[in-house]
Amino acid sequence: MPVATPKQFKAMLEAAQEGGYAYPAINCSNLVTINAALKAFADQKSDGIIQFSTGAGQFASGLNHKNMVAGVITLAEATHRLAEQYDVLVALNTDHCRPQVAAEFLDPLIEATAKRRAKGENNLFQNHMLDASELPLDENMAISKEYLAKCAENEIVLEVEAGCVGGEEDGAAGTEDMPEEHLYTTPEDMMAVYEALNEIGPFTFAATFGNVHGHYKPGAVKLRPEILKQGQDAVIAKYGQDAEFDLVFHGGSGSTLEEIRETLDYGVVKMNVDTDTQYAFTRPVVEHMFKNYDGVLKIDGEIGNKKAYDPRAYLKAAEEGMAARVGEACDDLLSTGKSIGGQV
Repeated sequence: MPVATPKQFKAMLEAAQEGGYAYPAINCSNLVTINAALKAFADQKSDGIIQFSTGAGQFASGLNHKNMVAGVITLAEATHRLAEQYDVLVALNTDHCRPQVAAEFLDPLIEATAKRRAKGENNLFQNHMLDASELPLDENMAISKEYLAKCAENEIVLEVEAGCVGGEEDGAAGTEDMPEEHLYTTPEDMMAVYEALNEIGPFTFAATFGNVHGHYKPGAVKLRPEILKQGQDAVIAKYGQDAEFDLVFHGGSGSTLEEIRETLDYGVVKMNVDTDTQYAFTRPVVEHMFKNYDGVLKIDGEIGNKKAYDPRAYLKAAEEGMAARVGEACDDLLSTGKSIGGQV
């Protein structure tokens, strides 16, 4: 089955909201990580989201160019082809795009989708994220409205963020010394986001509730999922049940399963997974190198072992390790066994 159409992505979001589960959104930067995510989704019979950051685009375009748009388009096109081998739905998203690079990153990607649509083809992307959370809320909403309108013209869902996720993740706006109050989106903020955007087009919302990018031991991050409920309740009380947000959970590493599951009760339909899958990818590579050091290195004039230093040897192990962690995310988010691929 190919990558989800805009209609199918809408159905995915609706199914998750109604079913009380969420999709793992897996950051990928090359073919091996894309294949790991696709394998896990298929094995778990879960639909899911694959996403690319500006940094991933620069990496994928090569050291001589570091062209984030060219790299991301290459990764997206490859995913479209690879996804045809599977019977689950996968949607494509771009992760954190800061406002100062939106014109050079989001605009060309939206145009790439528009060109495909003009030829009767599926969207290149079903979802884009504009992370203007570093701006005051009124400025954030002004640029978010601009890009939501551009996305809506092409049946693309826009992900927005208000409040700040702490830590740092591939150029994301948060910093390690973020003032604590900035880590929690208020009900007033959530109301302002709804009132600014609700009549323009479909969007998802990364509200913050203490989440921090990076990897932390359980308990180190002070999550307050109830903030999501308070904001949802306030908006629904004023505008009705149809105003319920499709929420996104960023910075989930180190969260307890209880905390993750609680957010599902409050409308989270997408959870970003990056730090944990990076480690799951790299750990088997390290093990391969330690176990085969005299094969991957030509020690004391020896010739090494081609089977050991062939990149496929350790990258297959990396793919398996990452796929296992993505599968765990599907279980945690209750999306396992709930693919709607054969229904829409």
